[in-house]
Amino acid sequence: MGKINSIKKQTDNRYVNLYNVKATSVHDTPVNYFVASRAKDVGSLKITTRRNDPDGVIIYAIYGEAHDKVVLIRQYRYTLGDYIYEFPAGLVEPDENYHEGAIRELYEETGLSLSPIQVPDAYQKPYFTTVGMTDESCATVYGYASGAISTKAQEDTEEIEVVLADRQEVKRILKEEKVAIMTAYMLMHFLKDERIQFCFSLMRL
Repeated sequence: MGKINSIKKQTDNRYVNLYNVKATSVHDTPVNYFVASRAKDVGSLKITTRRNDPDGVIIYAIYGEAHDKVVLIRQYRYTLGDYIYEFPAGLVEPDENYHEGAIRELYEETGLSLSPIQVPDAYQKPYFTTVGMTDESCATVYGYASGAISTKAQEDTEEIEVVLADRQEVKRILKEEKVAIMTAYMLMHFLKDERIQFCFSLMRL
């Protein structure tokens, strides 16, 4: 196992910061690594705490009386200079759990109300997003969305289009559009779940 020798914070931003990690590899060679993190300081990094508390939450919400549509957003991302399809998502505030964060974030991004459902921990616990460059992890909340689409609660820095996609549209999106990888995997699940209801109770881990 490699050894961490030092960690220094390189930036001081509101939402994400860069940390320089000096280490020694298992082969006894020096390593100079950079980690992007939501942590405000070195002491809060997951490399320091060894805890996997979720930074954010991803919302997998089904919509419509027939429960035949999935709630997506088409968002402009400065990292790409282009639009990409994603599930609604956002950061979890310090004073809320990730179910509360999911309800708030879905309303802010889409105007829709979320009724979360209970699923086994393995499906909702936080997983790491892109471990080659960040320690960020996100929990996933599943549920049913209702109400009318509204963009009034979106932040001025956001450029988001709300998409209620049926299976035919999901197939098109996966074939033709840019899609975030976690969203793509979940949309493949959506295409296979022809019974409409979430089927976690039938899954065995």
